[in-house]
Amino acid sequence: MQIIDEIKTNRLYLDGGMGSMIQKRIADPGPIPEELNMTHPELIADIQSGYVQAGADILASNTFGANAHKMAASKYSVEDVIAQAVTIAKAQHPRYVALDIGPTGALIGDIGEMTFEDATACFERSAKAGAAAGADLILIETMTDIVEARAAVIGAKRACDLPIICSMTYESSGRTLTGSDPETVVTILESLGVDAVGVNCSTGPEEMLPIIEKLIDTASVPIVVEPNAGLPREVDGQTVYDVSAEDFSLIMKKIAQAGAAVLGGCCGTTPEYIAKTIEKTKDLPLLKPWERPQPMRIASTTKTVTLGTEIRTIGEAINPTANAAYREDLKQGGLSVVKQLAIEQKRQGADILDVNAGLPELDETETMIKVVHAISQVVDLPIQIDSTKPEVIEAVLKTYPGKVLINSVNGTQESMDEVLPIVAKYGAAVLGLALDDDGLPKTAEKRVEIADKIISTAKGYGISQNNVAIDCLVLTASAQQKAVKETVRALTLVKEKFGVPTVLGVSNISFGLPNRRLINRTFLTMALAAGLDTPILKVGDAEMMNTISAYKALSGIDEGCIDYVAAHKDDKTIEVTRDDKQAPAETQTENQTQPSANQLDLKQMVVDGLKEEIVPAVKKKLATCSPMDIVNGDLIPGLDEIGDLFETGDVFLPNLIFSAETVQNAFEVLKQHMDTESSVQKDKVILATVKGDVHDIGKNILKTVMENYGYQIIDLGKDVDPEVIVETAVKNKVKLVGLSALMTTTVRNMETTIEMIKQADPTIQVMVGGAVMNEEYAEKIHADYYGSDAKSGVAIAEKVFG
Repeated sequence: MQIIDEIKTNRLYLDGGMGSMIQKRIADPGPIPEELNMTHPELIADIQSGYVQAGADILASNTFGANAHKMAASKYSVEDVIAQAVTIAKAQHPRYVALDIGPTGALIGDIGEMTFEDATACFERSAKAGAAAGADLILIETMTDIVEARAAVIGAKRACDLPIICSMTYESSGRTLTGSDPETVVTILESLGVDAVGVNCSTGPEEMLPIIEKLIDTASVPIVVEPNAGLPREVDGQTVYDVSAEDFSLIMKKIAQAGAAVLGGCCGTTPEYIAKTIEKTKDLPLLKPWERPQPMRIASTTKTVTLGTEIRTIGEAINPTANAAYREDLKQGGLSVVKQLAIEQKRQGADILDVNAGLPELDETETMIKVVHAISQVVDLPIQIDSTKPEVIEAVLKTYPGKVLINSVNGTQESMDEVLPIVAKYGAAVLGLALDDDGLPKTAEKRVEIADKIISTAKGYGISQNNVAIDCLVLTASAQQKAVKETVRALTLVKEKFGVPTVLGVSNISFGLPNRRLINRTFLTMALAAGLDTPILKVGDAEMMNTISAYKALSGIDEGCIDYVAAHKDDKTIEVTRDDKQAPAETQTENQTQPSANQLDLKQMVVDGLKEEIVPAVKKKLATCSPMDIVNGDLIPGLDEIGDLFETGDVFLPNLIFSAETVQNAFEVLKQHMDTESSVQKDKVILATVKGDVHDIGKNILKTVMENYGYQIIDLGKDVDPEVIVETAVKNKVKLVGLSALMTTTVRNMETTIEMIKQADPTIQVMVGGAVMNEEYAEKIHADYYGSDAKSGVAIAEKVFG
């Protein structure tokens, strides 16, 4: 039986911790523990043999960090280390051997130093080596960034056809490091075709339960769970974990009863933990929550929107045909207007953004990629790609890190043959238009027939019905008045027969008629009552949005009218002027202009992360303000606000980084107008990842943010000897040192480093951070401060320096 079939019929068990087991036997395993496959194969074999004896079905090879990025300085090749690791695992005769693939340790794409394609190639190389060595499946684990997880999955699929499990690790906030919640993780990973989704590392099993429940509620594939044995602490010079094997197994029983299909352990777990977990769970029935029907979901990297079960709005403003300012900006090579359109539509209540970049004088593929990239940096809303060209659609799907809705396919065989294979290949959702070779049918029944054809053809390409939405299409009432009722009737029939999301471009109804806004909102009400749940409209039209709000209250969607009351409690009756009655909507849209970069508030530009736009705005403001007035009055308050939003969970790590980079661009302009560079720089701070640890994501994030608060950062890099840190601190008279560690095996080196710093100069303050750290542990190793994230690191610096 293939493993992926067995996962769906029998509960399987993974092994437990590897790094923490190595740490018990070797005091200093070095920065690349995977090299132990070559130097100490008997040690790795002995650890893995213990897990097989405990009853584990799946052994993960000792290849967590065996990738080209982490092993750049190794004397061994990635291929040799992976081949040896898989061979050692197979020699223990488990039922299955999983090629273990961990993160590169670098940030990927917009917020990092490694490109998405380079990351994908890195993972592809590792997966190819694992498949050649005889691995039975690929286990991608401990991913903190959905973009990197996506690169790993795509790389693995390029390399081989082995089953793939992909597991993320979550912060105490219930989101990944870069802000993805469990629902979004599942939505994106399932769109890539993974065979199981997991959660590992993070915390102990009890704290994982809320995340696991969300994964189980969302996923249509089996769930894999590998918790830590709680958090580490130091006892008599030894690292121990605060959850015993017995307690661990009792909580894992709850997790199995909730619906998890594959159970294992991560940091701190041993063969005893796995044996006790098997004992407590082996006779429990295997639940199959993934067999429940799921709604359509589309997602950005941090936000998922469910369609078909409630009313969602698609903002239509990003269209160069209807928006002159956007059109002209694109022609000039600019992206400022599209960023503002995205930000404004989010504030106006859009759930999804329709994105069109089609201009005959521009390369649509290149333009669309740039536009989507720009939108993704400033808002978290999922997108609908609006293009008639398959090559444009595919180009976006290759690079966009979320799951998109494609607008569109129709009932002609040519359209379906062109678009549906792309939708299937990249795991997108698709909007089907109810027209075919004969054009738009006159009757509702014929539109339903075309919808049926699109849905059934999509199934033939492997696209499930919950990834197809239907647009019954709107004709102008002025030209085809009878068609209005047929569109409304078609909505009801489609919703009743298929239960899929229904979409309409509402404003098409009023072309050629006076007082278009009245026609639009009246038709919207008719359509909503008939079954429309995803209107495409101008979200900036308050009357249209108020119509939706009122409909939800009257239909019972807004239970208790709570949302309606909150939105409208301060409303006053407003008289409609004669000019407003007569103003055609198309004129308003066509002539609308967007504020230029120079007109925007600098503080808000920092919050929104408008990196390019802030440069001309700063130059203009310098005509009336001093550089330091801009620093203190706009830039620092902007950073403070985004930091506060980050702490409350309203924005996430990418937003924090984009804002910091926005300030950095502003500083580059300001420095040219200052007497000395030091006039905007504060005290020196050393940042380093401790000896033996090659993970520097957290350190690099903190560096970016602190530099833009004006601190002079001495970045010593990763795997830094304590002597180097001490020598640098003393030489530069540094009063604050920041130390980072991600692996439990290197926390001891952090303690040693702190001890040496205090011996050299007791006045030097030390702050520590990293995934394995907490307040209690920081105190035990005699750190002065614990920083949970970049914002808290800045707060610590302000406290130290005053």
